[in-house]
Amino acid sequence: MNSTFRILAVAAGLAASTLPAQAQTEIQWWHSMGGPLGEWVNDLTKEFNASQKDYKVVATFKGSYDQSMTAAIAAFRAGNAPHVLQVFEVGTATMMASKGAIVPVTLVMRQGGVKFDPSAYVPAVAGYYTAPSGEMLSLPFNSSTTVFYYNKDAFKAAGIDPSKAPSTWPEVALAAAKLKASGHKCPFTTSWQSWTQLESFSAWHNTLFATKNNGFGGLDTRLAINTPLHVRHIENLANMSKQGLFVYKGRGNTADATFPSGECAMFTGTSALYGNVSKNAKFAYGMAPLPYYPDVTGAPQNTVIGGASLWVMSGKKQPEYKAVAAFFSYLSSPEVQARSHQRTGYLPITKAAFELTEKSGFYKQNPGTDVAVNQMIRKTTDKSRGIRLGNMVQIRTVIDEELEQVWSGKKQPKEALDAVMQRGNELLERFQKANKG
Repeated sequence: MNSTFRILAVAAGLAASTLPAQAQTEIQWWHSMGGPLGEWVNDLTKEFNASQKDYKVVATFKGSYDQSMTAAIAAFRAGNAPHVLQVFEVGTATMMASKGAIVPVTLVMRQGGVKFDPSAYVPAVAGYYTAPSGEMLSLPFNSSTTVFYYNKDAFKAAGIDPSKAPSTWPEVALAAAKLKASGHKCPFTTSWQSWTQLESFSAWHNTLFATKNNGFGGLDTRLAINTPLHVRHIENLANMSKQGLFVYKGRGNTADATFPSGECAMFTGTSALYGNVSKNAKFAYGMAPLPYYPDVTGAPQNTVIGGASLWVMSGKKQPEYKAVAAFFSYLSSPEVQARSHQRTGYLPITKAAFELTEKSGFYKQNPGTDVAVNQMIRKTTDKSRGIRLGNMVQIRTVIDEELEQVWSGKKQPKEALDAVMQRGNELLERFQKANKG
């Protein structure tokens, strides 16, 4: 009897094993995170996949932000776009204009039956990715802002108080001169020069980068960066460049490697470099707010958002959107957000994640890691909410080209900024014409 029961049990087990298991819904996520940030994205994906059995996210590195966006547009036209695309903040206006290509995140979450409250997100972050109608269009993911890093050991060697970062641009120039005198070959550099020295610089001084509230007020926006304040700042940097106090290291994030390696002593760049600095710097370092000009009324105000958000592409099946909603819900949970913020230096995108990090004592144990958050959670104004312009990728290239002429001594600052205005406004007019109605 027992042996018969065993045979029946084995037969039943074999029958069950031949039944098709419920297939997982797979979604494709294209991203632009390399190095330590790529490891973070892969870990997030693995953790989500292990947390449930219904869905599987496949994360694929598609090169730089420019490259992944170009690849996704081509894939969309060919009918095989990814479900989720990571797009940097300067691509936001372009994505907003691609109405048939994207599904607003609010709609994805609602249809996926997932609780979604836009007010849970840090306002300066959520506001950037929200349409005039109040609908949130993409999910904030890796939001950063510009901060100031400095090498405390280099400061000490140059006879500068390492406990106090320069808070104004005149103080940066003085510190750079002392660093150079002490033998430092690269006293100050910057990455993403348009973002740090013109975009964030404008918001930090409560000054417009472009008309129509930096593009939030309409597509008929035009650049506004040849004011006396902007010209003065580029003149100061040009003088520092001539004296070897500011050393230009190249476009995009090329300069990022020069701070953790100890090559450059002062650096303006993304708060998301923190993960690299904390892991690789062999010296004492500090993080501080961006420098400002103390005689400018309203300065310092707040910095603007950087990093990227996650856009959902159209033309997919309903179960796949349900999978996206579940994944986005996971990414936004306070615990996951707090861990990501503490690991990378990106901003905590929800208030709950910020509170969780604060309660854990992380900011006290790692001085300066709250700088980016404090810069972003200040009250924003119409001049400092952010910069949302069409063809912004191309405008940044124009700024790179013209500023490089200044650093090499081939153009005067005013002449270069006037050229940026002319060339940039042509790009804005073109975008406006292409997206009328």
